[in-house]
Order: sequence, then C-alpha cells, then structure tokens
Amino acid sequence: MHDLRKKINLAEVLRANAVTIMFVILCIVGLAFSGQTVSYVMYELFSRLSRNAFIVLALILPIVAGMGINFAITIGAMAAQISALWVIEWGISGLPGFLTAMLMTVPIAGFFGYLIGNLLNKMKGQEMIGGLILGYFANGLYQLLFLFIFGNLIPLKAPGLVIKGSTGVANTIDLSTDRGFKYALDGLVRVDFGTGLYIFCALFVVYALVQLVLKRSSKKQSLTTVAVCAGVCLVYQIPFVAQMFSMVTVPVVTFLVVVLLCLFNNALMKTRLGQQFRAVGQSRTVANVSGINVDRVRIIAIMISTVLAGWGQLIFVQNMGSFQTYGAHEQVGLYAGAAILVGGASIRKATNGQALLGCILFHLLFIVAPSAGKNLFGDAAIGEYFRVFISYGVIALALVMHAWSGVQAKKKKD
Repeated sequence: MHDLRKKINLAEVLRANAVTIMFVILCIVGLAFSGQTVSYVMYELFSRLSRNAFIVLALILPIVAGMGINFAITIGAMAAQISALWVIEWGISGLPGFLTAMLMTVPIAGFFGYLIGNLLNKMKGQEMIGGLILGYFANGLYQLLFLFIFGNLIPLKAPGLVIKGSTGVANTIDLSTDRGFKYALDGLVRVDFGTGLYIFCALFVVYALVQLVLKRSSKKQSLTTVAVCAGVCLVYQIPFVAQMFSMVTVPVVTFLVVVLLCLFNNALMKTRLGQQFRAVGQSRTVANVSGINVDRVRIIAIMISTVLAGWGQLIFVQNMGSFQTYGAHEQVGLYAGAAILVGGASIRKATNGQALLGCILFHLLFIVAPSAGKNLFGDAAIGEYFRVFISYGVIALALVMHAWSGVQAKKKKD
C-alpha cells in the first residue's frame, strides 16, 4: 500500500511538472548540440535574466487572484515606452531620466490597469483571451499615437525622434545618446560573477538572521538559508565551476531590484490584501460571501501588475540601449507568460521561484536553439522557428492541462 502511494505521488509530481521537465531535457539536448561553450551560454543567460526577470515576476499577482496570465502587461510596456519618449524629448538623461520614466509610468500604467481591470471584471472566466485582445486593440491606439499624434499634433523637438521627411516617431529610439538612459541601472555597479555571488549570499545571510531575530522565521529556516549560501560559495571555489562563469559580469543594482520585487511579492501575500488575492483566486463565490469586494481586489491586482510590467519594460530597454518603437512591446505578454509556465506555474498558482526558474529555462533554450538547429539540420532558422513554436505550445499545453485538471476534479466530486 505504501509503495502504491509512492507511485501515485511520483506520477502526480511528474504530471504537475511535465512542462518544466520537458524544458530541462530540451535545454540539455540543445546545449549538447549547439557547440557553444558553457561560459558563453552563462554570459548570455545572465544578460537575458537581468533584463527579463522583473517583467516575468510582474505576472504573479493576477495569477494568485485567479485571473490567469495577464497578457495585458503589453499595455504596461506601452505606457513605459510613452514615458521613455517624453524623457528623451525633455533631455533628462542617465539615472535621473530612468527614474523620471519610472515615476511617469506609475500614473499612466495605473490608469490603464484600472480600465483593464474593470473590463476584465465583465469577462470573468475569460480574462486571458480578454487581455490578449485588449493588447491588440491597445496596440492600434498606440500606433495612432506614435505615427500621427506625436510629431504631428504634438511636436517633438529632440533630434532623431521624428521620422526624417515625414511625421510620427522614428522606428527606433536610441537610448545611447546624450538624452538617453542606456545602462542607467545596469551601469551603476557591475562586478564579476564571483564578487556578485558573495555580495548576494551575504545579503541573504543577513536577511535570514534579521528574520530570525524578529521571530519571523524559525531557527531551522534561517540556518538552512545560511547553509545553502555557504554551500554555494564553496562550490564556486571549484575551478571547473568558476570557469563556467568566467565571462559573466553581474549588474548588481538590477538584480537587487529583482530581489526587492520578490520580497515585495512575498510581503504583500502576508498582508490583508494578499490574503484577499488568495481568497478570490480560490473561489470568487466564497470570497464574496466573506465580505470581500471581489471586483475591487481583481482591479488592484491588474493595476499593480500593469505598473510593474511598465517598470520591467524600462529595465529591458535600458539594458538593450534602444527599442523598436512599434514592435518592442508586442511579444512581452507572450514570452513572459510562456516563461512563468515553464517554471512550473499554472494559470491558478505561481511563486517567485517558479517565475525565476521559468525565466532561466525559457531563455536558456532561446540561446542554444538556433545553434543547435544549425548543427542538426544545417539551418539556424529552424531553431528560431522551434523556439517560437515552443512559446505558443507551452501556453497551449498549460491551458489543456488546466482544463483536464478541472474535468478530473469534477469527476472526483461526482
């Protein structure tokens, strides 16, 4: 009986983590056939993590609140790009420009999030398709704004912002000029991987000890954190391991911002509002009977997610140094949604750990797939097509598994 229970539990674990396991296997196979060195892959991976992790973490709150993947974060990215345009127009460069853009994004993305939340409340049960369609609708308005209103009805004077010989904003906005904010965050403190590892491990140890002193965590949890950090630092002393990360440089402030968002998500879940998110996500009917204003809670979740997505887009574009005015935001929702699902999250449950793991695996496959496709089939484009197919496929698989789980749960009740 005990062995049978173990088998059932193992089958349940494999089923629940099927997507993650599949991606781990694909990443290993891709890395083996890509012909790329591990140190180069790690260099590329950390570059992608620094600019993409924040926006993936922005998806957690709506999932916890039972609204599924917030594909409308595309609209938050649009709000960020509107803010970036005006910062360049005003000539506020560097870190002040980046912070000004963040500040401007809050009311713009917050207002958009409020409208999105109200509309999605009219579409309960269909929030994901609603958010996807909203993104396409908003993109049309965005194109109108940038092609006709900016540079025509609203003049722009900054050099390089307007299409030469025409009206409207240029196809590419360069953030490396004296008006831009390229590397405004990434360039503040940049160290080699080893130094960055020691800095973050020291911070985690201090945090664990503070939590223990304040009696917010048990002695066992704090000691486990300390032991894990010590173990990681010891493993890094192995020459082979150190060589793997020899090309990596860590933008300390950027990763600190990502850590702060993780702490914010955890802290928020312990508040009354966080408990309301969970209650609404588990059952809107029960939450409503308990006196929770379900519609209000859902709107707040979308508003926070949209603002965070805007900030994540600003982190992304300052890392890239430029952005395609009419296309940089289009795939934000799709790629972030696929990434969080790859980490083991579902459309009903998500954690910081799942978001970060998914970001790692998703972008690792993006790095190795083109080279693996070229070496296996003689054409790098095959790898490109494969990774786009995977993006859509992961979301489709997650939806199918969610529907299947619902049918199984209904059968058990009957």
